[in-house]
Amino acid sequence: MTTAEQRRVLITGASSGIGLEAAKILLARGDELTILCRNAERAGQTQAALSGSVQTCVADLADLGSVAKAIDHLRQSHTTFDAMVLNAGLQYAGHRSPRWSQQGIELTFAVNHLAHQLLVERLKEHARAIVITASEVHNPSTGGGRVGQPAGLGTMEGIHQGPGAAMVDGISPFNADKAYKDSKLCNLLMAQEIHRQSPGVPVVAWSPGLVIPRTSGGFFRNSRQANPMGQALFGFVARDLLRLTESVEQAGGLLVQLIDKELNQPGFTYWSNGLLGPGRHQFSPTEPSEEASDSNKATTLWTLSSNLIKATLST
Repeated sequence: MTTAEQRRVLITGASSGIGLEAAKILLARGDELTILCRNAERAGQTQAALSGSVQTCVADLADLGSVAKAIDHLRQSHTTFDAMVLNAGLQYAGHRSPRWSQQGIELTFAVNHLAHQLLVERLKEHARAIVITASEVHNPSTGGGRVGQPAGLGTMEGIHQGPGAAMVDGISPFNADKAYKDSKLCNLLMAQEIHRQSPGVPVVAWSPGLVIPRTSGGFFRNSRQANPMGQALFGFVARDLLRLTESVEQAGGLLVQLIDKELNQPGFTYWSNGLLGPGRHQFSPTEPSEEASDSNKATTLWTLSSNLIKATLST
């Protein structure tokens, strides 16, 4: 693929934030976009934000049944996508009790991982390349990964337990921040397993860095509900005083850069927008954490997740 070619891109999480900024750039260059949206209202808002020049498909990532219906619709169209971009993400740090998907699965794991694995399982034959938005917080040795409880899936007993398990490891007390870190670890492991299954398909995972927009919506909307003053202070200090964050516009541009430069290169790569100093980032390939590079754990996670998806969709 070259930037001069018109591409077909399927993307989740493009109704706001990084995904929306990337969509604007891709559309301006003539690419065709199909955006999965939570509901019809969100689809209408997305089309309005993008001048109505995109295709939308309703898929509530918190409901595997809704995702499965959207997949059936997409498969019937017989469209092949140059890139499937799994960008949607949810976090509700600050909330003390778990939230649940339509199938009774902890919401962070359900949205950030299971829904995206279902898309890959059933659409990978219709996608020439796959991009997954992960995060450096998956790695306990990084700055964000060291704050609070570290990511770690243990023996994944929570997936064995199925609906009602608060954490993937099945042991830890519920912690919304750790649940998010664990889901990003799952994203990296999923990327590794996709590569193992389909070595000729380009698979790119990436971390955009810390992105805190000034708007009330977007990624941090759930965390703001739990602690509006704390989140406002955190955003002001990290973004405006210490300048540790990346702008949502720049992050959207980085996502497009990956689609431009990496998706004709078979194999797995992980890119991170690393912080060099106040207001300075470097976007480059890097290594995932040791646990995220565990091929046996990647295969186990995929198998357990696939079994859980099948079990919940069959009930």
